[in-house]
Amino acid sequence: MMSTLNSMDVQTDEIVQSETPHEAAAQSAKKYLIFISDDLHFGVDAKYVVEILNNHAITPLPMTPNYVCGIFNMRGQIIPVLDIRQKLGKAPASAPLMVVLTYDGTLVGIMVDSVDQMIEIPDSALLTMPSKNSQRLVSGMCTLPDGSGTMLILDCEQLLGHD
Repeated sequence: MMSTLNSMDVQTDEIVQSETPHEAAAQSAKKYLIFISDDLHFGVDAKYVVEILNNHAITPLPMTPNYVCGIFNMRGQIIPVLDIRQKLGKAPASAPLMVVLTYDGTLVGIMVDSVDQMIEIPDSALLTMPSKNSQRLVSGMCTLPDGSGTMLILDCEQLLGHD
């Protein structure tokens, strides 16, 4: 009876040890919100996403760059709104959504064409951009797990000008 108990203990220890690498793999992945802007798939780390809005009234601001749509009152807090398409030098979207992001205590709304999905991507699948100067809004890229295309990782620090 005693040897049976010891063999059960060993089996339990082996099960716990076999789960540890899986848990380690899960820790080396991040969730990304995938959105589409001008037929490009962008991903933003889910920890920066505050809210997705489709019913919003933006107050335009004079004498700002064309990619600054204006400001938005979100429950009493005024946040700037940027159009990713215009930031990339494209025409503005006709019926865009707004994704509200927070980075380093700053809130910003970004206009996007559509929101696709929330997806977990292993850090090992991410490729860094060859040159930081080649694309200021993008810090990396990866192939989407379903093989549907490439995701460009939106660099919130660069987006908000925290150089």
